[in-house]
Amino acid sequence: MEMRKSKHKYLRHNYSLLVGFSLAAWLFLAMYPGNALCQNDDGTASYKIRDGRMYIKLGRHIDEAALDRFVEKFDLSDLDLPKVLFSGNFDKIRAMGWQVDIDNKNKIVISKKIGGLDQLGNPEKRMALTEDHPNPYDLFPSQNDDLVYGFNRFKGKLPFAVKDSLVTFFLKGATRARQALLAGSFTNWQNGALPMTPTDSGWICVVKLNPGKYWYKFIVDGGWTIDPDNDLHETDPNGNTNSVYYKSNVVFSLPGYGAAKDAYLTGSFNDWNPGELPMEKTPSGWKIHLYLAEGTYTYKFVVDGKWYDDPANNHRLPDGHRGFNSVYRLGKPHLFTLRGYPLAKSVVLTGSFNGWKTYDLFMQKTAQGWQLPYTLGPGNYQYRFLVDGKWIDDPDNPLFLRDRKNNTVNSFLIIQPNYTFRLQGHADAKAVFLAGDFNDWTPDALKMQRIGNAWIFNVHLSIGKHLYKFIVDGQWTRDPDNPLWEENEYDTGNSVLWMEQR
Repeated sequence: MEMRKSKHKYLRHNYSLLVGFSLAAWLFLAMYPGNALCQNDDGTASYKIRDGRMYIKLGRHIDEAALDRFVEKFDLSDLDLPKVLFSGNFDKIRAMGWQVDIDNKNKIVISKKIGGLDQLGNPEKRMALTEDHPNPYDLFPSQNDDLVYGFNRFKGKLPFAVKDSLVTFFLKGATRARQALLAGSFTNWQNGALPMTPTDSGWICVVKLNPGKYWYKFIVDGGWTIDPDNDLHETDPNGNTNSVYYKSNVVFSLPGYGAAKDAYLTGSFNDWNPGELPMEKTPSGWKIHLYLAEGTYTYKFVVDGKWYDDPANNHRLPDGHRGFNSVYRLGKPHLFTLRGYPLAKSVVLTGSFNGWKTYDLFMQKTAQGWQLPYTLGPGNYQYRFLVDGKWIDDPDNPLFLRDRKNNTVNSFLIIQPNYTFRLQGHADAKAVFLAGDFNDWTPDALKMQRIGNAWIFNVHLSIGKHLYKFIVDGQWTRDPDNPLWEENEYDTGNSVLWMEQR
């Protein structure tokens, strides 16, 4: 069995190579704040703005489903990117004003100049940024670090005003400053910093944003500063401290309770912390704006210390204490099915997504067996069925994960895979598997498929560092096309992959 923990040391003959890589990585991050490192990026796609240009990067080995999602997300169907990627014909995009910056065996990068970036402080001009892209805020993706929820915490000033997708950033004070700019993850920092407009009490700037998490700072007369009235701040990979803003997509409301001293929202999204999310008192009750990622959540309100489910929400599940939790779903449901078992009295779905509870997700009986739709966000999940008290894994799902702690085998589900692992050659191999920290190094669970000259497997990876290996006919093998690796306790090394911000 291959060891799963890294000792974070390197073989002597690779020391110089890896030190050089570390220095190069640091320089890369210093030059391009907001971008995470991704050396092996041949299975990804990205759309960014830098220095007044739009950049599209396409990994040569991106799978078709991921490419289709990328084209749909950024409304790029007119570029016919699949044809560009697979035929290498750039005539059409060159005629549309795009230039080819990189064209090699790993990726293609094309770019095009955009006009009016220095006028992005004007919301009307910003919304008409280019004719090529009717939704320019899609060019400014939120910071995505597998965030589940987010809540703003301002002091000394009201939260930023929001109207639909327009957010009014407000810098209080600095009234004697000659100039103020807004920079952040949505502007590629200083390269696209937005001019702010002076008011009687500070400076404002209107920005169109999708729901999500964003980093930002103000540049006042050339000096960088975090928002002094925002209690939320984080340090980026370069060691810079940035203010954090969450563009909300959900409003939780509780009518009544006008005489209450305080009210809080709590739920599965914040591990049921009862005093973390204070609600705002309104003329009709209480409310709170929240950012939530896709998924299914249970929640309650805590009013003057007493717990209540949502009286305006008929969707609820047992809470395990003879009461109920209200349920909120965001995104498309996944249909769990179990064939057969016509004589079963009850079938329960349970998994990592609901804390392995056995009392709430009762499946519905059908002519073919049992089913239950359940909404899940992008990610990897474990699950099992409980049939009349007997545990079984999913017989129709070949993917599994061994739970060594509990000595069980759980079915393994991948929602919206975002990376394609690829092993070239080995045409005579009988079976090739993928294993890594994303599946607890289970060696015989993720069987790769032979397509063309390579073995491939699609999986969902969180942002950051991942360790992995291929198992070729039982032989653990580092990725020969990935120069990044680090030593393990067996002195055989694990390949290293960095997933960048999407």
